[in-house]
Amino acid sequence: MIEARHLRVLRAVASTGSFSAAGRELGCTQPAVSQQMKALEASVGTPLLVRTGREMRLTQAGEALVRHAAGIIAGLTAAEEEVAAIAGLRAGRVRLVSFPSGSSTLVPTALAALRAAHPGTRVFLEEAEPPKSVELLREGDCDVALAFRYEGAAGAEEWDDLVVRPLLTDRLVALVPEEHRLARTRGAVAIGELARESWIAGCPRCRGQLVEVCEGAGFSPRIDFATDDYPAVVGLVGAGLGVAVLPQLAVESVRPRGVRTVTLEPAVRREIVALTLPDLAQVPAVTATLDELARVGERQPGAR
Repeated sequence: MIEARHLRVLRAVASTGSFSAAGRELGCTQPAVSQQMKALEASVGTPLLVRTGREMRLTQAGEALVRHAAGIIAGLTAAEEEVAAIAGLRAGRVRLVSFPSGSSTLVPTALAALRAAHPGTRVFLEEAEPPKSVELLREGDCDVALAFRYEGAAGAEEWDDLVVRPLLTDRLVALVPEEHRLARTRGAVAIGELARESWIAGCPRCRGQLVEVCEGAGFSPRIDFATDDYPAVVGLVGAGLGVAVLPQLAVESVRPRGVRTVTLEPAVRREIVALTLPDLAQVPAVTATLDELARVGERQPGAR
């Protein structure tokens, strides 16, 4: 019989490449990892790992088992959490992964409400941009992932295998210095009006979207600065070093000093969602987390 603890150890060995590194990741000794791998191989009746130099390599059987491990572990976690919630034996636990602007705007209010309603529920937060956050979910390394995708973007992600909880639609706005010629424009501005400007680009995903939108308007942006740090983007724009385009949620996550926001046409929007696996969607603590995130999303300025 295959045990979940053995599958978790196998995944750790596969990702780290050695028993000792897997032990450090799992907080146990190298001999303990070795013993659990021997027990797992005895259970399945075939070798799962082959030593090559200092590293361990998966056999074909090992690769097959690792491929199924995430779904198996997610299913077991769902069963454990649901049974515990029904029996009242222990509190729920949720591992949440969010992109940075979501972490500073949506997540704090949602988690505060969750704690007030369910004091025993523990939430562990990590940050990752999609598609990495979605990969973590599919691999069984988190329970809920906040993600986004741009409307009409080429190669938009497929989430058909996941439970998708829409939170809000976030519109992109332009940031210009306070003394910029467009700073006090009341109506929308065509992005082509900024074609000759120097640009400050955001995260790699947003940078790619910026280039795509600008090229659709007939020009290629001259990107002089690129940074993943939203306060740095605002600081560079405020110093008059260029203009930028950021999601409204990202602007709300910082204190924009020395800049003005300008509405852009054509409108560019991104859909912000909370994702989970079908099995995990049945876990009460996960459901409660999704509900609170949805409530916060509905209250965001300009949410649709």
